[in-house]
Amino acid sequence: MYTGRFAPSPTGPLHLGSLVAAVGSFLDARQAGGRWLVRIEDLDTPRVIPGCADEMLRNLETFGLHWDGPVEYQRLRLPVYLESLETLKSFGLTFECSCSRRDLELAENSGPAYPGTCRAGPTRSCGSTATRYRVRNTVVSFQDRVQGSCHFDLRQLGDPVIRRRDGIFAYQLAVVVDDGAQGVTDVVRGTDLLQSTAWQIELQSALHLAKPRYAHLPLVMENNNTKLSKSRRSLPIDPASANTQLYEALCLLQHPPPPELAGASPSELLAWATTNWSLDRVQGQKEIVVFAQISQV
Repeated sequence: MYTGRFAPSPTGPLHLGSLVAAVGSFLDARQAGGRWLVRIEDLDTPRVIPGCADEMLRNLETFGLHWDGPVEYQRLRLPVYLESLETLKSFGLTFECSCSRRDLELAENSGPAYPGTCRAGPTRSCGSTATRYRVRNTVVSFQDRVQGSCHFDLRQLGDPVIRRRDGIFAYQLAVVVDDGAQGVTDVVRGTDLLQSTAWQIELQSALHLAKPRYAHLPLVMENNNTKLSKSRRSLPIDPASANTQLYEALCLLQHPPPPELAGASPSELLAWATTNWSLDRVQGQKEIVVFAQISQV
């Protein structure tokens, strides 16, 4: 069965960009007659805002985005990530990295995101280390359902961190383990994570996990080429205007509802959109530029 998911991080409220991603993944799952899961990616505990996850779930329900099964919380799955980390270590696929943030900034200015400084062992003998996955000298290729044929040179991307210096498991490892455990068959998300897909496919292979299909939706941007989620003008979605904001999100996904649905309820809008959903409408698009915040309309 088709199994999709939406996996927000509770480090801030849902905004227009996250609403577009949620709606896209929800519609793709519902049109396929599949399941749509919600996972709260709350591993980065220093940045987690208390109460944010509960607010996100309430807002999803208000917008008619009802999920299947229980909500998963990554903070409760630490033993599973540790087991996967130890598996990778046993295969000789990891190394410890002592590079400081300053070291990494200098490395980024000189070429690859990470040039393999500590591949032969930490360059500093004291202090904490991060664990990195040792990528192969190969190109990862996959067919994205929106962006088409994608190819990434792993050595140019560098060796990703899978456990941070502070001991927190990194996104790249956790998302692969969770998608595998939940039987996710289709990942629909924003193009800001397109590059990460190469690392994730490599980790899936190393851990003998199934590879989902990927569809990377256009990223919602400001007209000054700033990612909306990073903008100071990015405003939280407003449950009191759920129908208006959902209508606008569908328009950004190139699925404008007919005029007679302009004042329809979220359930009516989603029912129409599920019947008419097609990723072909956003084929090849990497960005959607907005000139005003949805909640200001």
